[in-house]
Amino acid sequence: MESNIFSLLMQATLVVKIVLAILVMMSVASWSLMLQKWITLSAAKRKAMQGLGAFTHARDLREAVQSLSGDPASPLYHVAQEGVAEYNRLRDLESSDEVIADNVRRSLRQGVSIQTSKMSSSLAFLATCANAAPFIGLFGTVWGIMHSFHSIGLMKTASLAAVAPGISEALIATAIGLGVAIPATIGYNLFLGMLNGIEVQLVNFAGVFLNRVQRELHAAAPVRGNGN
Repeated sequence: MESNIFSLLMQATLVVKIVLAILVMMSVASWSLMLQKWITLSAAKRKAMQGLGAFTHARDLREAVQSLSGDPASPLYHVAQEGVAEYNRLRDLESSDEVIADNVRRSLRQGVSIQTSKMSSSLAFLATCANAAPFIGLFGTVWGIMHSFHSIGLMKTASLAAVAPGISEALIATAIGLGVAIPATIGYNLFLGMLNGIEVQLVNFAGVFLNRVQRELHAAAPVRGNGN
C-alpha cells in the first residue's frame, strides 16, 4: 500500500508535487511550533503559579519583588518590572499616593499585555495552517482531476485505468491537506486555552501587586531588588 502511494506521488504532475511539498513543509513547521509552544507555555504556566504563590506569601513588597528577581524566565518577573519601575520613579518624584497607585495600575496592565502578546505571537501561523491547508490540498485535488480529464481526452477512453492515477493523486492531496489542518486546529485551540489561563494568572498577580503597593505607599524607602 505504501509503495503504491509513493509510486502515485512520483507519477504526479509537477503542480501536485509542488502542492504536496508545500503541505509537507507546513506540517513540519506546525508540528515544530506546537512542540516548542507546548514546552514554553507549560513552563510559563508553572512559573506563574509558583511565582504568584511566593509573591502572595511574602512579608512585604520588597521581599515579594525579590522572590521574583531570581527567575527572569517567569512572565511575572517582567510584569513586576513594569510595576516596580513606575513605583520607584514616582516615589523619587514624591508624587501623591493616588498618582502612584493609578500609574502603577497602568504599568501593570501594560506588562500583562506585553507578556500575553509575546506568548501568543506565533499562534497566527497555526491559524493560517488550519485555515489554508485544506484549500491548498483542494487545489491539488482539482488539478489532479483536471489531469485525469486531460488523460481521457488523449487516450480517447473513459476507462478506470485512464483516470485512476489522476484521481488517486488528487485524493492524496486532499488527505494531506486535512492531515495538516486538523492537528493545527487542535493545537491552536489548546494553546489559546493555555494562554487564557496564563493571562488570568497575570491579571491576578497584577491585582496582588497593586494591593501591596497601596498598603505600603507610606513606606519611606523605594522598592529595590528587581533590577531597578
